[in-house]
Amino acid sequence: MPELPTGTVTLLFTDIEGSTKLLYELGEGYATALDTHRRVIRDAMAKRGGVEMGTEGDAFFYAFARASDAAGGAAAAQTALSAGRVRVRMGMHTGEPQLTKEGYVGLDVHTAARIAGCAHGGQVVLSRRTRELLADVDVTDLGDHRLKDIAEPLRLFQLGNDRFPPLRSLSPTTLPQPVSTFVGREPELGAAAEALAGARVLTVTGPGGVGKTRFAIALARAALDDYADGVWWVPLVGLPDPAMVVTSIERAVGAADLERWAAGRRTLLLLDNFEHVIAAAPALSLILAEAHDLSLLVTSRELLRIQGEREFPLEPLSETDGVALFCDRAGMQPTDAVRELCRRLEELPLAIELAAARAGLLAPAQILGRLGERLDLFIGGRDADPRHATLRATIEWSHELLAADERALFAQLGVFAGGATFEAAEAVVGARPDPMQSLLDKSLLRRTGDRLWLLDTIRAYAVEQLEASADAAALRDRHARYYLEVAEGAGLWDWAPGEERHDLALDELGNFRAALGWAVSGGDAEVGLRTAAALEGLWVTTDSAEGARWFEALLPVSEAVSPGVRAGALLTYGGTLHPRGDEARAAEVYRQSLADYRSVGDRGGAASVLVRLGHTAWYRGDPETALRLGREGLEDSREAGNHRSEAQALGLIGELEFERGSHDLGLELLGESRDVAGACGFSWWQARMGLRRAKRLRELERQEEARDEALAGLRRSVVIGDRRRVVQLLDLLALLAADETLAERAGRLRGAIEAELDREPLSAWEMTDLGEVTGQAAFARGREDGLAMPLETAVHEVLS
Repeated sequence: MPELPTGTVTLLFTDIEGSTKLLYELGEGYATALDTHRRVIRDAMAKRGGVEMGTEGDAFFYAFARASDAAGGAAAAQTALSAGRVRVRMGMHTGEPQLTKEGYVGLDVHTAARIAGCAHGGQVVLSRRTRELLADVDVTDLGDHRLKDIAEPLRLFQLGNDRFPPLRSLSPTTLPQPVSTFVGREPELGAAAEALAGARVLTVTGPGGVGKTRFAIALARAALDDYADGVWWVPLVGLPDPAMVVTSIERAVGAADLERWAAGRRTLLLLDNFEHVIAAAPALSLILAEAHDLSLLVTSRELLRIQGEREFPLEPLSETDGVALFCDRAGMQPTDAVRELCRRLEELPLAIELAAARAGLLAPAQILGRLGERLDLFIGGRDADPRHATLRATIEWSHELLAADERALFAQLGVFAGGATFEAAEAVVGARPDPMQSLLDKSLLRRTGDRLWLLDTIRAYAVEQLEASADAAALRDRHARYYLEVAEGAGLWDWAPGEERHDLALDELGNFRAALGWAVSGGDAEVGLRTAAALEGLWVTTDSAEGARWFEALLPVSEAVSPGVRAGALLTYGGTLHPRGDEARAAEVYRQSLADYRSVGDRGGAASVLVRLGHTAWYRGDPETALRLGREGLEDSREAGNHRSEAQALGLIGELEFERGSHDLGLELLGESRDVAGACGFSWWQARMGLRRAKRLRELERQEEARDEALAGLRRSVVIGDRRRVVQLLDLLALLAADETLAERAGRLRGAIEAELDREPLSAWEMTDLGEVTGQAAFARGREDGLAMPLETAVHEVLS
């Protein structure tokens, strides 16, 4: 054997795809084909310095000193084999494998073999490490994938850009990757895995701080191979209303109808922190009754009490595991003082972690001395869970160790739902860097990117401290007013200046919900209505139903607000009704808005309503009324300087003129609408006009212009996250492909759209009829590929 490369080595595995089937098909000719395959592989690899490590059946294992040589050998071999019947899959990974007398061993070898195993015949799949060493080589990013017996997902790439079916990796998952190790609980995990396999619903119960979430994530991760269609994590922390549980699940899995999405899927949903939305349990029971392959893993402080549920009560850690957890987090060896401390903390994981956070300052014996009798300070009633009372005492003890300014800040931070930026904490609670850093260091405050947040259990305690303070109401008022400014600054309302910031609105959704909930429960209703109104762009691109629910809760408690504020709220409320096709209700709401705007002499606001009433009239089949309202709205918009309303009016009039036969004028007005929207930062409308104008250009058989317009609209829609517009634009591009008899391309797009709508339908919209092309074999092939393609992949293909 030639000298083996050392140090950084690229490992390559090959294997024949479907060798057994090929043996039956070729009969005696299989031996000749196999011999030819071996000669091609060996020749290609040897020419590039590959060292053959061994063969097993029809598989090869090679080592290369350079990743570029391995890639060259793989490409040459695939090219030489492409004309024959033998299809070979290949996988490459670069690492520093251990070299022994028998050859290379270690995780790098195992990883390379697993990568090869998930590939298809004719395909060469690379790890990220290998990809980083290949300069000027054409590769395709295949995304993150889970491979058998490899703990972490791997980013995989394909040599070249040929199309293959999805990799044969394990089921998809959105389970979070914990930042610290999971310690102990092996017997409990085994018992829970057995229980999960035999139950439709497994509810992990236990007191706060017992580690239900971490345990459930570890359990779900171990069960990934049992759920071919995926394991999905749905955090319910901060959800204000049980009615929103199903929609939150749908958003997490990317579906609009959970029952329809789950039908026929072997799927596990991990619903975390269910106790505060327990009223949603019956709705889940109805879905489980129809979706027979759906299973639930739930963490909760109480049972859901639905059919098929099985409880798994999670007890505190064993003494051995409790000590191991403390030592792991504190970075020290076990001692008698550590064992006694964990015993006094009743082996509760969160209590142990909080104590371990003090180990940098205090020795375990000193921590024990400071505990004294404090664990018994908070005793519940006769029916209270003593472990929960003990955890409260532990948090109280940690809280009392804070300096006075830190303690005050800790309570005030409870006002934020879903975390906050430091700038928000400065503005709302007067936070200063030193006490904030201290809370971070003591593990009471966490940080992810530029956001600071509290664990849910700890935040609940902070909220109690906040509510007991004299300035709670004033602080919630400041919080609501601050996030009103954030909402209005995101530029998502109809008369906002500047660019839209959909990313900002999504980051702060938890705080918006908290502010709106405060307004509904007796806070400042006017602030609530202004906030909800300012978020129209968020509601219409993500969940118009949620936006409508907030208005339906706020408007009845807002009789005393000024007519101008009410007018703006009604305008946005009407906007949340359009995506659901409720035009009659939208028109009624708009008329109320118009009356309020006119009562205060707000011509710009009234112009917005006139244009929207014009659209409603058009949708309901009254073009003459629509045109009259559109022209009146355009005039008023321009005089009032309301550019977004001006853009909408131009778009409406352009559509109506086109339908009346004035095609050139209609196209001109649609283009002007698009450009006015772009100039004032109204990206959502700019993308919408791209779709409308592209459709009209196609009707005039100006295909190339239509395609350019559609692609530009698609790019804008992707940037702002407008899924509805993305789907509609892809549908139009499929129609344009069908017009040119590009059957496979049309089928590929249609398949991707169908798969996406199966996950989450669009209300009040149907796919376009693609005509005769749907009967062609090429369309069927493309559609089959598209059905297995994520929507994001289809978008990437179109735009690239």
